[in-house]
Amino acid sequence: MHKLFLSLGAILLFATCSEPQQAQSTKGGALPSVETKDPNSPQYRPAFVGQTRVAGVKTQTPLNIQILSNDLKKPWAVISLPDGRLLITEKGGTFRIATTVGALSAPITGAPKVDDRGQGGLLDVALDPDFSNSRIIYWAFSEPVQGGNHTAVAKGRLSNDEATIENAKVIFQALPTYDGNKHYGSRLAFDKNGYLFVTTGERSDIIMRPKAQHLDAAVGKILRITKDGKAAPGNPFANTAGALPEIWSLGHRTPQGLDFHPETGELWESEMGPRGGDEINIIKPGVNYGWPTITYGIEYSGKTIGDGITQKAGLEQPTYYWDPVQSPSGITFYSGKLIPEWKNNLFVGGLSSKHIARLVIVNNKVVGEERLLEDQNQRFRDVGQGNDGALYAVTDEGRLYRISNK
Repeated sequence: MHKLFLSLGAILLFATCSEPQQAQSTKGGALPSVETKDPNSPQYRPAFVGQTRVAGVKTQTPLNIQILSNDLKKPWAVISLPDGRLLITEKGGTFRIATTVGALSAPITGAPKVDDRGQGGLLDVALDPDFSNSRIIYWAFSEPVQGGNHTAVAKGRLSNDEATIENAKVIFQALPTYDGNKHYGSRLAFDKNGYLFVTTGERSDIIMRPKAQHLDAAVGKILRITKDGKAAPGNPFANTAGALPEIWSLGHRTPQGLDFHPETGELWESEMGPRGGDEINIIKPGVNYGWPTITYGIEYSGKTIGDGITQKAGLEQPTYYWDPVQSPSGITFYSGKLIPEWKNNLFVGGLSSKHIARLVIVNNKVVGEERLLEDQNQRFRDVGQGNDGALYAVTDEGRLYRISNK
């Protein structure tokens, strides 16, 4: 419960970009690309101009970077409550509430047990669209069962005293169950009709990868379900024989970011590739995003994946990709008023890259990229916008950041 603003030797950091630049955020980048390292797979070429390594941009607004807390236990997601406080998940299976000055609640208990080995645990959280009245929340987690585990979605009521989750109930299981500890996904996002989008990973191992292409498996997919965990009406494969009716899109590796564009309403996703080939995608119903048939990455061993192809008819190209990796996790579009030049920019938490990527987007194309908080040496697991117009980010190392203007 302590607040970590920097006095002498404390943790208040300022990032100021005062020199004039030719580029404006809405017009794209005019600086060199922020990526200077050689690609892991130089033999692969982008499918179109601007698909990777776009020009750099630089925020002109002086920024105020605050570390609000160092006391979180492997946080995974951060979202805003209606009153402006922050609801945070911790990988081990507990929720926390933080104020915007960094005071932390005691761990909130009551969620089903998670399998937190490897990449598993308590993952994303979303508020019911009627949370102000119902106090219902939804969360994704790796559910331990006989024979292994799987990504699951549960719902429950945040108690009035905020000490526990009441009437917790699993509403969806992304089958098949598998005895592994990687690539669960999983981000959650409600659409304007009150249906819940859920991302699932393909569980990483070679034996499971092909299931990202199989319509009878819920792994490697983006799903669209009701609040009760049933297939939402209008899903693209509802009338396809042998297909799971919950599937919205397929061919995903391990999608850990999901958000709606604030003006167009389109659904955007971030997805970790293998060694290179991390992606940003615009998600459309019924579309196949290609994994593992096409990819701009290679195996961690350096070997080629599949046939070593990056394009194939009927498979969607990423809107943007990184090589070497960004290791993208949580994403958010900026719609606040504190930093007008960031309007509709996409912010992407980076794990192995240890920074937050700011992407300037014009007509659904990435036209500028900036790296924020590189000097912090943190694995940024999630980034979200607060009700106050600031960005809030959590890191694997246990920090909670607030990013605003001076």
